[in-house]
Amino acid sequence: MSKVLSAVAWPYTNGPRHIGHVAGFGVPSDVFSRYMRMAGHDVLMVSGTDEHGTPILVLAEKEGMTPQEVTDKYNRVIATDLTELGLSYDLFTRTTTANHYAVSQELFSGNWRNGYMIEQTTKGAISPSTGRTLPDRYIEGTCPICGYGEARGDQCDNCGNQLDAEELINPRSKINGETPEFIETQHFFLDLPALATALAEWLDGREGSGTWRPNVIKFARNLLDDVRPRAMTRDIDWGIPIPLEGWQDNTHKRLYVWFDAVVGYLSASIEWARRVGDPERWREWWNDPGAVSYYFQGKDNITFHAQIWPAELLGYAGLGEKGGSAGAYGTLNLPTEVVASEFMTMEGKQFSTSRGHVIYVRDVLERYGPDPLRYFICAAGPENQDSDFTWAEFIQRNNSELVAGWGNLVNRTASMIAKSFGEIPAAGPLEPVDEALLTAVREAFDVVGGLIERQRFKQGIGEVMRVVGEANRYVAETEPFKLKGDDERERLGTVLHVLAQAVVSINTLMAPFLPHGSNRVHRVMGGEGDFVPMPVLEEVTDLDDGRPYPVITGEYSATPRWEHVPVVIGTPIPKPTPVFTKFDPSVVEEEIERMRGEDAGEAGAAR
Repeated sequence: MSKVLSAVAWPYTNGPRHIGHVAGFGVPSDVFSRYMRMAGHDVLMVSGTDEHGTPILVLAEKEGMTPQEVTDKYNRVIATDLTELGLSYDLFTRTTTANHYAVSQELFSGNWRNGYMIEQTTKGAISPSTGRTLPDRYIEGTCPICGYGEARGDQCDNCGNQLDAEELINPRSKINGETPEFIETQHFFLDLPALATALAEWLDGREGSGTWRPNVIKFARNLLDDVRPRAMTRDIDWGIPIPLEGWQDNTHKRLYVWFDAVVGYLSASIEWARRVGDPERWREWWNDPGAVSYYFQGKDNITFHAQIWPAELLGYAGLGEKGGSAGAYGTLNLPTEVVASEFMTMEGKQFSTSRGHVIYVRDVLERYGPDPLRYFICAAGPENQDSDFTWAEFIQRNNSELVAGWGNLVNRTASMIAKSFGEIPAAGPLEPVDEALLTAVREAFDVVGGLIERQRFKQGIGEVMRVVGEANRYVAETEPFKLKGDDERERLGTVLHVLAQAVVSINTLMAPFLPHGSNRVHRVMGGEGDFVPMPVLEEVTDLDDGRPYPVITGEYSATPRWEHVPVVIGTPIPKPTPVFTKFDPSVVEEEIERMRGEDAGEAGAAR
């Protein structure tokens, strides 16, 4: 059994999350974590809401709230949506906890003590109309390297190079379009050049493993071509104070939101350990060299997970060119895998909350439930290339694959057993056609498990659906509905026993992908309670200052094993109800019309 850290990207609390977000970080991480638990590994899945930075100040002002109030509001919205989507976090917390502040400040101080956090004078962007600092990501302009017209103030998504906002050609504020002013200011920089050799050695090892997605390792390699110190503080009054003498009382300088956001993986692990009553247990995933860690996010965050976070960890441990020694947390494990998905578009356009071109997770869950969304993301999501969500494909995949394929197999099997026996019958002599299906189902465990372990989720669910197709062909070939004579009853019992075994085993294969549906299939096939554990939204109080907030957590010790388990003869099977819901094709046009109306409404509001 291995210790597996499943480190999931932290959604930002500037509003509810849309389906493109959960396609990148949410569902893939949950499929992986659920499978790894089923395979017998000790998984710690952590994340939370990212709550600092200027965008929160802008939103709070717009909504007439304080920054804490607005983050409280959207933290709860996001946590509720992710719970209902079935994401099995051990702890989903937030970055405004006292625990997170303390851990972030220790990581900063450790890098400073070892000489990897250096002071430099730089130019910061200021909004002329408000006097407020503009974050790098809120400044857009032309890339001075490749000429891309929509480069951001921190990096160019076209060529992948890191940038400083003042380097942009014709920079403009994404908030109001004005040209920012650049003034001199003092900040702390992470000395990436002093950590470049250590970063390169780490990437050599990861590339040598051959397990990273090609786009991720290539992007990470390219980052080393232009390594420069990176500012880790900002001129802002909403964030974590700089924990150094002479700076703590400076109310207008805080840690860069991206510095503390990636520290969240560690702080959430520490908070989890404290909450389970074993404060040092987090070290099993962070200090043990034998533990492995997988970081799930979208491709726009590769820089922070394949360079900034590893550099923070190396600097804290004193493993760069300046040497040094590890702080109280010890030498912390670097990422084993950075699992970055590509982008998902919607009906051929980029998701845009500001333009109303968006589908929120909550709306899909309320109208269609979690199974169709999870199935679409697994089967057609942006795993290794950009993908497009269309309502037509969403409904088609649900109706023709999930309902007509898997759901039909479950319901036909249960209906025939309920009608003819009322319980799972014993099998008589097996014929070659019976053996062939059972062999296909048994062999799928190794194939599907290997694919999920390598984060090949599309291939994994495709393989499960291939076996579903074989089971449906078995029904067509054996025609159990025609076996009505007394002299055919033994053969009928054999066929239905084989089908029951196939359905139960396929349900295990499907469990990481569709946990809600798997629990329903389990009950249709005579099981009691839930087959796989589900997350819960729990109200807690801050461990250090007593403030209340919700967390996602769960008890996952009852997770079933990833194996073929013989069905129990005599298990009662009642007449089933449909496991999945077929949607009328007319909802495609309804959703497109709704989207057009929302687009028009947002455009009108903008005018």
